[in-house]
Amino acid sequence: MESGLKKKYGLLTAIAMVVGIVIGGGVFFKAEAVLKATGGNMPVGIAAWLIVGFIMIVCSYTFATMATKYEKVNGIIDYAEMTVGKRYGYYVGWFIATIYNPTLTAVLAWVSARYACVLLGWDITGGSCMTITCFFLVCSYALNALSPILAGKFQVATTVIKLIPLLLMAVIGTILGLTSGMTVQNFSKVAATGTSAGGGLFASVVAVAFAYEGWIIATSINAELKDSKRNLPKALIWGSLIVVAVYVLYYIGLAGVVPTKTLMENGQAGAKLAFQNIFGPIGGSLIFVFVIISCLGTLNGLMLACTRGIYALAVRGAGPKPKIFEEIDPVTNMPGNSSIFGLLLCGVWLLYFFGASIVNQPWFGAFGFDASELPIITLYAGYIPIFLMLMVKEKSLNRFKRILMPSLAILGCIFMMVAACLAHGMSVVYYLILFACIMILGTFFDPYRKKAQVENHTERE
Repeated sequence: MESGLKKKYGLLTAIAMVVGIVIGGGVFFKAEAVLKATGGNMPVGIAAWLIVGFIMIVCSYTFATMATKYEKVNGIIDYAEMTVGKRYGYYVGWFIATIYNPTLTAVLAWVSARYACVLLGWDITGGSCMTITCFFLVCSYALNALSPILAGKFQVATTVIKLIPLLLMAVIGTILGLTSGMTVQNFSKVAATGTSAGGGLFASVVAVAFAYEGWIIATSINAELKDSKRNLPKALIWGSLIVVAVYVLYYIGLAGVVPTKTLMENGQAGAKLAFQNIFGPIGGSLIFVFVIISCLGTLNGLMLACTRGIYALAVRGAGPKPKIFEEIDPVTNMPGNSSIFGLLLCGVWLLYFFGASIVNQPWFGAFGFDASELPIITLYAGYIPIFLMLMVKEKSLNRFKRILMPSLAILGCIFMMVAACLAHGMSVVYYLILFACIMILGTFFDPYRKKAQVENHTERE
């Protein structure tokens, strides 16, 4: 079935989605986490950013190869269908629509509200923060559901805005650091002892692994992207390269204006202190404005994908009530019912996140895991069969695209899974239990299971 969505987004919007979704508020603070993990060893920290960035680039390149061959409604589901099969594609789509997209979207709404409260001097754990969270979530939904073109422009604008403080720190911080000698000092001295290079590298890789997450969501606008077979691969590759370059340059820039020991001691306030050293006290306040804008841009991109989650299944005759969720609004050219359902799922996961991670006494006991990070385990596990079948089926591709890059991507996926397990321990088990329950729920809306049962019954007769 052909999608009823019109081609309304260009290459710039697609690149902005990749960059804007990956670079959120966390980039301003992950640098400090890496320094703590490495004991202040800057070269080892840079190696960590490059390693995880390499994994992202390899995976995005492999999906870009698929993007030149497959196009339907939603990139990741299309790729799963064409390589592994329709039934596998359905469960990948079910996971993306019910777990991955709404969990990240709900958490980003809370993070955006948290930074707004920091700027205003309000309590970040009280009712005011949650009220602003709901406000941001509804605003993002309204923008995407009522004016998708405006949402695309907002994505581009916020991506440009969020890059301003990062690039300023990268350029000015590096120049000042080389002039004053602080860059050389920070790179030649280790602020803390007792951290081996190998152990520090692995620990820092775990710390930054999730800072690169979210780029795959850009494939959700596959059907709405002009000349998607050319533009989506470009967006994935160029967007990934931009993200890696910005992360590494920002990290180097920090080393030019603040001693590593000071960054480690001040934690999240280290970024604010770095900007104050360059721009004065007012810069400390402005950075939080940029952080909020950065998070809202990421939230917008995630919500854009959320509104299309169930629709991507419905147009295939799968999921709950396909006839309802495949409807397209004739005025906005948006899947209105799917958008509403996406917002509902965001609300459910926000309630869970509040009860699991924010309240003083968690509601769910051992099942109170980090919903913002653990879905990455099953996401990267889901990539592996897709990459394997690409290697088996696409014999027309050269060895580089068919063998080398998918193999590296598979190794990267395994690494990400292992990193998540090491970072979260037993919480992984409880997450997988809940994951299994949600996937079992999805079997009740699996049209391919019903067809298989009918075919088996016919064969027995």
